[in-house]
Amino acid sequence: MIITEKISLKSGGNTDVIDITEKVAGVIRKSKAMNGSALIFVPGSTASVTTMEHEPNLSKDIRNALEKIAPYGQNYEHHKTWGDDNGPAHVRASMLGPSLTVPFEGGRLLLGTWQQIVLMDFDTRPRSREVIVQITGE
Repeated sequence: MIITEKISLKSGGNTDVIDITEKVAGVIRKSKAMNGSALIFVPGSTASVTTMEHEPNLSKDIRNALEKIAPYGQNYEHHKTWGDDNGPAHVRASMLGPSLTVPFEGGRLLLGTWQQIVLMDFDTRPRSREVIVQITGE
């Protein structure tokens, strides 16, 4: 069986980190699948899906690390193309990627004790986002 659901979110942009673990778990429960995989995908080129220990200080550490790699407020070639300011958002999202696959067993995500699924929105303004969750299982 394959089931696809969309999760709608509002983000603050600027490397906003949003825990979506329970929303993904809810899609699995709704599907009634007991064993399989959940593919989590964010359409767009300025956001990513990954796992982390979702706690405020680690979120700050990730923001600080990404600021060293692709800082906001710099001149990016991308800005010349569209006249916008979100070049670093594209770079960050490209590095982390738009999707993640997490197995589940007995209807439960097989995540580590301190591991959550997060959406990271790197755009330079608040956004409405959709995250697609596709369940493959039985």
